Amino acid sequence: METNRFETFFDAIIAIVITVLVLKIPQPASPTLSAFLDLRVMYVAYFISFLILYNLWYANHNLFQLVETIDNTTLWIYGMMTFVISLIPYFTIWLANNVTSVAAETMFGVIFIITHILNTLATKAVYRSNPYNKNLQEINHDSYYMNLPLILILIGFILTYSGYRPGIYFACLISIILWILIGRLLRRNNNGN
Repeated sequence: METNRFETFFDAIIAIVITVLVLKIPQPASPTLSAFLDLRVMYVAYFISFLILYNLWYANHNLFQLVETIDNTTLWIYGMMTFVISLIPYFTIWLANNVTSVAAETMFGVIFIITHILNTLATKAVYRSNPYNKNLQEINHDSYYMNLPLILILIGFILTYSGYRPGIYFACLISIILWILIGRLLRRNNNGN
């Protein structure tokens, strides 16, 4: 399958999910700074989820600049990832409203982990479906650094289940920032070669 229609579809899904996400943020109860700050957990949860979605879009945008076709396996993996990212607004709001809830923290972390794993599998599937693409052969897509965000999330799970309730929340924030920085460094190193 050619990637143009698929890219358009995936871009639209991410745009819709981001729109739903921002529409779920309530307005402050009054027009004061304190009312605005009362929603800080909501804003940080939105920021984490937005970064996850934007990073997925950006990584896929860069990847699909190098390929013209994908196979059915790749489509199915992206289909599963689309399903998972469509749940991000639901679990983001649940977490933001219940930041000390172990269940809300856990599900937010699980969504992040599943998204990261599916993105890794989808990237590998794109590489497998384009074995003779010279542009892809020059890129190091198997960097073990890409697993660091997952390790941080697991540390967040340990913190949350050890008594520090917002452990996963903060681990997700640090992980997505790390995921973005690692992606940038790998792209920069690959462009320098």
